[in-house]
Amino acid sequence: MNKLLNPKDFLPPYILGLDIGGSKTALVLGTLNAEVVARHEISTPVSVDFETAMKVICPAVDEFLQQVTSSGFLAPQVISISIGGPLNIEEGILYSPPHLAAWGQAHLKYYLNERFNLPVFLEHDGNAGALAEFYFGAGRGYRNLIFLTMGTGLGAGLILNGTIYHGTTDSAGEVGHIRLSEEGPTEYGKIGSWEAFASGAGIQKLAYLRNPHEFPSTTTTPEIIQRALAGDPDALELMHEVGMWLGKGLAVLVDLLNPEVIIIGTLGILLGDLVLGPAREVLKQEALPISNRACKILPAQLGSSLMDVGSLMAAFNAHRNHNLTLGE
Repeated sequence: MNKLLNPKDFLPPYILGLDIGGSKTALVLGTLNAEVVARHEISTPVSVDFETAMKVICPAVDEFLQQVTSSGFLAPQVISISIGGPLNIEEGILYSPPHLAAWGQAHLKYYLNERFNLPVFLEHDGNAGALAEFYFGAGRGYRNLIFLTMGTGLGAGLILNGTIYHGTTDSAGEVGHIRLSEEGPTEYGKIGSWEAFASGAGIQKLAYLRNPHEFPSTTTTPEIIQRALAGDPDALELMHEVGMWLGKGLAVLVDLLNPEVIIIGTLGILLGDLVLGPAREVLKQEALPISNRACKILPAQLGSSLMDVGSLMAAFNAHRNHNLTLGE
């Protein structure tokens, strides 16, 4: 576990945040000011069924809570979860997401409520990132905001008129499913999907498709990114194409939703203008001029702490909207 901070420096109440991803799960103790006071990371049990996975995660939570409380922190009053969908946010039911397919239909909220006797709130990871940046990052002061995860996959969180937008079936923001081309790599079950051109998983496939000599199928996305950051011409050429595809998708969102700002997560932070530069140029060419001029394209301001803060956002937003009462 990361080194604990001093309990005297923070005000309760505390939130237990779980950021459940396809490779790692972060356990976070945080405040209503989005301060992360303790953190621990475990591997997500992805190859087993849901109940077996919980028999790994829940004891890790027990140990984490024992350590933070023995160090002087009060116990958390609520559990807040950030996780990829599809899911029913209100009921807290997970529907076999691609990164956790072995879990099947998982009643995550009910299970954790019974196990820890605490209220449980869930949010889609794209929405969690949007809320984190809206309240504490680059989205402060805006009312109409789109957040793009741009990590292993490509999803979005939409904040419209100051309110998170979930859609009819909590499926709003699955922008990676949009098809941008009839050709190209396959992700999200579609050839030429936006996720196939502008996500960590897609970049690996696109690199092999464009230049199998320089980027054999064993080349990983982190290796490609490191080559680009080091100035490798082939990797830079690839990132320029990724940026152009990113811009084509952004133009769809700008024309459709007319946001004030689009904030780009993981790869937008890592690669910066290597992808955001060409994306802005394509956006300028393809979006309505009046909408393009009104919209900023920014990397996420919270940086490496983004998903930790995001893990707190389901409970934070419920408290902010008076759907959760927390005492000191």
